[in-house]
Amino acid sequence: MDTPSCRGFRFPPEVISHCVWLYHRFNLSLRDVEELMLERGIEVTYETIHQWTRRFGPAYAAALRRRRPEPGDKWHLDEVFVKIQGQQRYLWRAVDADGNVLDILLQNRRDEPAARRFFRKLMKKTRSVPRVVVTGKLRSYDAAHREVMPSVEHRSHKGLNNRAENSHQPTRQRERAMKGFRSMGGAQRSLSAFSSISPHFRPHRHLMTADHHRLEMTIRFTIWNQITGTSATT
Repeated sequence: MDTPSCRGFRFPPEVISHCVWLYHRFNLSLRDVEELMLERGIEVTYETIHQWTRRFGPAYAAALRRRRPEPGDKWHLDEVFVKIQGQQRYLWRAVDADGNVLDILLQNRRDEPAARRFFRKLMKKTRSVPRVVVTGKLRSYDAAHREVMPSVEHRSHKGLNNRAENSHQPTRQRERAMKGFRSMGGAQRSLSAFSSISPHFRPHRHLMTADHHRLEMTIRFTIWNQITGTSATT
């Protein structure tokens, strides 16, 4: 997917990409972003910002995914419920051993067909097959694993899966900022973009010196400017 052009929009790419960055990087509502931009002298409505996140967010996220290194060979899978219009749905997530999000999929159920669907989507998205998959104790994983990934080692243990479980925490924060999700499609689009953009700006800070962290963030902002078609941060 090519990054969509900002040609024809009233605002330049720097403003559009900055709003998308603010929304996906921090736990802000659309109105929060509108207020922050107003403080900088830029009058843009939250409805317009919402249109930008829907149009440009997925494209920016896809561009970031194309630049990611190959995933590790140990995948951690987990699922968590989310409420959409009062109905309980399930968000499936996979991360590698380094905590990098490989993919997410929002589904109505957490049964065997849902697990199979997620396994197949993972392999298609990453174009790879892991050496090991680590899951919780949900039985649906066992049957799906035998059918879709029979040659892959499967470790099923609640205590081994902290990486995937911890990866849900930013999603919960995003869910609270949005005051819930209104539709399955909207939630899938929003969380797919969020799961790529937000981690890009969240390196493992606790493992870095201050100088290393600043250098790493400079590199990541340079990548962001390249994929969004801006020459410098705003």
